[in-house]
Amino acid sequence: MEQKLIRNAIQSDKISVLNFCKNTFSWGDYIQDVWDYWLAEGNLLVIEKSYPVGMCHAFFSKNQVWIEGIRIDSNFRRQGLASELVKHVESLAREKQMSFSLMLIDTENTSSLLMAKNLNYQIFQTWNFYSLLPGITRNHKIKFGDLSNYPEISHYVESWRWLVLDNTALFSLSTQNRIIFSDKFGDISIAILTDSQHFDNTLIVTLFSGSQNNTLELISYIQNYGAQKNYKKIQILTKETLSLINNLEYKITFNLMKKLLC
Repeated sequence: MEQKLIRNAIQSDKISVLNFCKNTFSWGDYIQDVWDYWLAEGNLLVIEKSYPVGMCHAFFSKNQVWIEGIRIDSNFRRQGLASELVKHVESLAREKQMSFSLMLIDTENTSSLLMAKNLNYQIFQTWNFYSLLPGITRNHKIKFGDLSNYPEISHYVESWRWLVLDNTALFSLSTQNRIIFSDKFGDISIAILTDSQHFDNTLIVTLFSGSQNNTLELISYIQNYGAQKNYKKIQILTKETLSLINNLEYKITFNLMKKLLC
C-alpha cells in the first residue's frame, strides 16, 4: 500500500500543487496568489504519495485555529485525504492548547460540508459575501468608535479569516478609525474595515446590519472611502441579506464551521 505523508510544504511543491488547483472553481482558484504568503507564515501543509496530492493551510491565533485552502488532486479524491489534513491540523492545535477550530465552506459544497460534519464540525454561523465598487458618494453620516457595548460581536474578518475580536484587536481597530457606526434610523449598523494582507488594494468589511437605512449609510461611506483610498476592490462579509443597490453585487454564501477541541 502506497505510503501517505503529511508534512510542511516547501517552495518546490508549488508547481505540483498549482497544477491541481487550476480549476477548483468555475473561475479558477486563488491558491497561486496566496501560496508565497502562506509558505512564509508557516503551517502550510501538503499530503503526498511520492508527490503532493493535497494541501491546506492553518493559521493559529489566540485560542483558535483557522483552516483554509483545503485542496485535493481530483485523481485522489474520496480517499479521506482532506479529512486526514484537517485531523492533522487539529492535533497541532491541541498541542498548542487551542480551544476550537474554524473553517469556511460554501453552502453548496455538499461534499466538504459532509466531511466537516463527519469530523464533528457544526454550522456556527452563515455569512454572505458581497462585492462593492468604490465610488464617490456624498451626504453619508457615520460615527467612529469601539465595540465595548457590543460583546455579542466576537469575531471580525481579516484576510478572509474570522479572528477573535479581543481587547488588543479592538484597540488597534478603534485607534485607526476602522470601526464605524450609523444609528440615525433605529437599530444600529456597525462595520469593521480591514486591509487584505494577501491581495493588493482590497478592503474587507465585516458588516453587522441593524436597520436597512443605517446599513445604506455605512455602505455609502465605505464606497466613498474606498475611492478616496484608491482601493480596487471592496469585499463585504455579513450575516444579513443586503438590499442590492448600484455597484453592490451578491457573490456567494458560506457556512462558518466550528469544532470544540477540548
